[in-house]
Amino acid sequence: MNTAEHQRLAAHREQKANWKNWGPYLSERAWGTVREDYSDYGAAWDYFSHDRARSRAYRWNEDGLAGISDRHQYLCFALALWNGRDSILKERLFGLTGSEGNHGEDVKEYYFYLDSTPTHTYMKMLYKYPQAAFPYGDLAAENRRRGFHDFEYELLDTGVFNDNRYFDIFVEYAKAGEEDILIKITAVNRGPEAAECYLLPTLWFRNTWSWGYPAGPMGDVPGKPCLQQMPEPKGVAAVEANHPAAGRYYLYAEDSPDLLFTENETNAERLFGLPNSSPYVKDAFHRCLVNGEIEAVNAEQYGTKVAALYGGSIPAGTSRTVRLRLTGVGGQGLGARDQSSLSDPQPPTPDPFNDFDDIFAQRQAEADEFYAAVQNPRLSEDEQRVQRQALAGMLWSKQLFYYDIEQWLRGDPGGPPPAASRRYGRNHQWDHLNNFDIISMPDKWEYPWYATWDLAFHCIPLALVDADFAKRQLELMTREWYMHPNGQLPAYEWAFGDVNPPVHAWAVWRVYKIDEKQTGQADRAFLEGMFHKLLLNFTWWVNRKDAEGNNIFQGGFLGLDNISVFDRSAALPTGGHIDQSDGTSWMGAFCLTMLTIALELAKEEPIYQDSATKFFEHFLRIAHSISHMGGEGHSLWDEADGFFYDALHLPDDRVVALKVRSLVGLLPLFAVDTIEPELLETMPDFKRRLHWFVQNRFHLSGNIASVDVPGVGERRLVAFLTRERLVRVLQKMLDENEFLSGYGIRSVSKYHRDHPYSFDVDGQAHTVSYQPAESESGLFGGNSNWRGPIWFPINYLIIESLQKFHHYYGDDLKVECPTGSGQMMTLGEVAIELSQRLMRLFLRNAEGRRPIYGGLHLFQTDPHWRDLILFNEYFHGDNGAGLGASHQTGWTGVIAKLIQQSGGQDD
Repeated sequence: MNTAEHQRLAAHREQKANWKNWGPYLSERAWGTVREDYSDYGAAWDYFSHDRARSRAYRWNEDGLAGISDRHQYLCFALALWNGRDSILKERLFGLTGSEGNHGEDVKEYYFYLDSTPTHTYMKMLYKYPQAAFPYGDLAAENRRRGFHDFEYELLDTGVFNDNRYFDIFVEYAKAGEEDILIKITAVNRGPEAAECYLLPTLWFRNTWSWGYPAGPMGDVPGKPCLQQMPEPKGVAAVEANHPAAGRYYLYAEDSPDLLFTENETNAERLFGLPNSSPYVKDAFHRCLVNGEIEAVNAEQYGTKVAALYGGSIPAGTSRTVRLRLTGVGGQGLGARDQSSLSDPQPPTPDPFNDFDDIFAQRQAEADEFYAAVQNPRLSEDEQRVQRQALAGMLWSKQLFYYDIEQWLRGDPGGPPPAASRRYGRNHQWDHLNNFDIISMPDKWEYPWYATWDLAFHCIPLALVDADFAKRQLELMTREWYMHPNGQLPAYEWAFGDVNPPVHAWAVWRVYKIDEKQTGQADRAFLEGMFHKLLLNFTWWVNRKDAEGNNIFQGGFLGLDNISVFDRSAALPTGGHIDQSDGTSWMGAFCLTMLTIALELAKEEPIYQDSATKFFEHFLRIAHSISHMGGEGHSLWDEADGFFYDALHLPDDRVVALKVRSLVGLLPLFAVDTIEPELLETMPDFKRRLHWFVQNRFHLSGNIASVDVPGVGERRLVAFLTRERLVRVLQKMLDENEFLSGYGIRSVSKYHRDHPYSFDVDGQAHTVSYQPAESESGLFGGNSNWRGPIWFPINYLIIESLQKFHHYYGDDLKVECPTGSGQMMTLGEVAIELSQRLMRLFLRNAEGRRPIYGGLHLFQTDPHWRDLILFNEYFHGDNGAGLGASHQTGWTGVIAKLIQQSGGQDD
């Protein structure tokens, strides 16, 4: 591929250009995060609230509406809005905290990522802004009133969008150069009457000067940066930005708007009743515009935060567009206010808007050219739309993540010392962790922090458009300042020591193969480097999560939150421990991926055959244990039910099967791979040892798919499941009265709707029932439910596993799909069927409706809403409605890959 965007990606990869220096690296929410929490007891949501965010300077990261920054986040740009009625200037997205929402934290805004190229040379986002006063209090009060069995109370429910009384606010960026960014903001009045709309494009510096360090917390910013107004030739308002590390930039605003200046400093008087160090503080624009406090802004026209004020009324059905340009000119920044630079009345760019429209049109055309080259040409128009918005959401959800645990634990010289409890509290065992990188977020409001197992899934669709970025993301999590010295990968900032499924190796292999297919070149250096880091992680798993040394694993909740009878990350009320079917299956799959990588590396260095043999033997032992509990005579496989279950080991040595039909019993499907015959012939040492184990350790290999029996194309199969067990598991999985929904595989069988599973402990029933929508309890905060909804990451891995089984069995193995229908399909056809059911969530059906929006009439029929796609965290197990976080393109973004490989086909 040789589009203009592919050329820029190549130039960036080869370090000939820095096209990714600027991007959408601002979070949608920096308040309520662990990084900003300096409370005694880790109450992050309460310590730094949305209300405080407008007045308090952030220590670690910035946030903004439709914002961008440079990769170091020295300089930030975003949009603020006011409709003349709101009680708060709209500078960031509003949502409910974990304790306020009846189903956990939740953003209460409507915004959509519409487009982006991988280098962010063109980006487009839409925010829907009500013309009535934003109902902050109503949203909080009503959701607080509702219980777990009630629906969430959403912004649409408040009536503020009635009669189309809202503005569509489009924010677009186009890069003229690596440091030259064109900005176009368009406000469209969709309502029946003229309405006020104030647009405040805002530029500011991340605060590095208030924490008591001579050159900032990282020692890279000597002194305080400064923004100052320049003379305004030719109807343009101009601001000079001087930063000691970033250099000098100029912001040009067309039509000479008023410029408001203040400091990005905490309003200590409002928050703490203490004197302010400066009369000009972070919330000055709010106070000036909403409260009428003109004296809140600096009349001398300088500071560390500036907004161009565009006011006035927009007539019904019309729009207003404002244009700005942010240009870096290189060189060393001057830092403090410098009057000498103002001696020349002409800005460095004499006519910043002369070529503006031409450049915008060119970058938009290049974005279209790029996606035309990337997208499968068979796709329908609607499939293309959904896939492009999915990829846009993934590219917009990059964020600078800055978190130095050692500094955070110690506290800053300029602030009060942290409570003594912090030294033994959250993340204190991760004091090596020092993060300052652009990272793919699950989303930037609900989860504005990386989650390593989420990230593995992000990298699959990201590899379609920017394989280099995907590879760097996977490498990052294994670097010494991320990975724990003991080999554990960090989970997420709320608890870096939590245990998530070991999918990193799988993602490494998949990205490696996607990249090889696209470029025709295998990045062996990437694969080999990652293999050695993954060895450390594998060793940690074996040493820490196999309590009795019998190859049965107890990983904890493993990212599946409330799926179990008990909280698997906490001490059990019964005592003892749980042998996990899913934990053991994840480790079997981990083994096979490491085996596959080792064989790939052995093509050039035969010594890796030793590693391949090691992982093959380990896989045999895990496979044996899942059926025999390490020789104890128990099994996680239930022969009568034809299904796998967790086993509870009680202190008196009794073992009780926890008979919940859930994903826990489907995960053994993941422990599967095939070996090509020609590969075996080039690996004589591995082939010899493989056959030795099969012949001499039959007790290890007798209950798994035999690697000695050739399948289609003489391939060998390595899998937990024999053909008989595979068919029996699939009977339940493909039963529409159990796991199979019209839109994918449910996380808990529908069987439990009428037959809940209960386990009594001292008179208290611990129950798992089928809950197809939101969680019906506060377990894990109430904002995540694995007891019935459809989740994309597991569905994606199920599809991939079926493809592997089909690669071996071919057309000789057919199963009923759906179970009881009489319709027989190969496993490859079942994989396609599941892919298309997942795709149906987003695509218009025969009635023109998208299942993700259920009964939301506006999203189904209104021309200004119906083609806007949200990518939810999970989906209703029966009707497919979107649930949980509304912008978790993260792992739901794998829909882009499913569309790429299974789209463009008739149902």
